[in-house]
Amino acid sequence: MAHYAFLDSNNTVIEVIVGKNEDEGNVNWEKHYGDFRGKRCLRTSYNTQGGQHANGGTPFRKNYAGIGYTYDDERDAFIPPKPFPSWQLDEDSCLWSAPSPMPEDGKLYTWNEDTVSWEEVDVS
Repeated sequence: MAHYAFLDSNNTVIEVIVGKNEDEGNVNWEKHYGDFRGKRCLRTSYNTQGGQHANGGTPFRKNYAGIGYTYDDERDAFIPPKPFPSWQLDEDSCLWSAPSPMPEDGKLYTWNEDTVSWEEVDVS
């Protein structure tokens, strides 16, 4: 089973569907679904995130497309929405990174854009 993303005129993902595998018939399924819906349609890989394939296969378009993601033609990548203005795009993974890494001490943290830092979440 393959997945396909439909894009609006700004290359923003507006819908993701399950469709035919590329090897089912002698059909270009991206074109078929795109023509049927009247939208640009691109295949996306459910098993790809951050430029890595979960099952050791070949990663496809950097990330599985989600509604609100943007498709970048130059990178041939689906990029999630930017979570905070201070975060930067990692060119290898096409995922957003905070200016500083989140502490890895077993505690819960949230990003504070006002202070541009991670703050511990009080769970008590």
